[in-house]
Amino acid sequence: MTAAPGARPVRRYDPQRADRIIDAALDVIAEHGVPNTTHRLIAAAADVPLGSLTYHFASLEELRARAFTRHAARMAEAYEAHFRDVRDADDVVEAVTALVHGDAGADPRDRAIAYELYLAALRDPGLRSVTESWMRRSRGVLERFVDPTTTRGVDALIEGLVMHRILSTDPVSRDQTREIIARAVRPAAPPRTGA
Repeated sequence: MTAAPGARPVRRYDPQRADRIIDAALDVIAEHGVPNTTHRLIAAAADVPLGSLTYHFASLEELRARAFTRHAARMAEAYEAHFRDVRDADDVVEAVTALVHGDAGADPRDRAIAYELYLAALRDPGLRSVTESWMRRSRGVLERFVDPTTTRGVDALIEGLVMHRILSTDPVSRDQTREIIARAVRPAAPPRTGA
């Protein structure tokens, strides 16, 4: 239905618009990076008028924080689901190996957004609550299987191994990853003493 000439345009009822804008912001961040993410790019990706962004979000920073919060929550849920059937240390080794090698549902877009979040949080301390919440949830999963200190190490090891796998021209093989994780997760045998 179009408005008569000279009449105000009919406003379309769009209760999902703010959600669409947040998802579009994530798409733009994944494709262009945080420094190149603009209101115009997000509005175009969401197929909404530019004014919709300022109507729903006080600033680009608020929109970015909401988008990163949504992404971190989705990734944390996927992480928790990935470890749902893990029962012991051997299962942990296999689950983490699969996670590092991209068999846990995260795709290149997800990784790009995660690294954009890390870099943005480095420069914007307000985003550190998002990264801290995400890390706390992933450590909570791992603490079901290993002690808190080992959990922190394994959590950091996962991040580092994923980054090396993505960026290296000679990435670690799956067998090497499995061995690295096994050494971190399984307690070392006590040293032998002489008879």
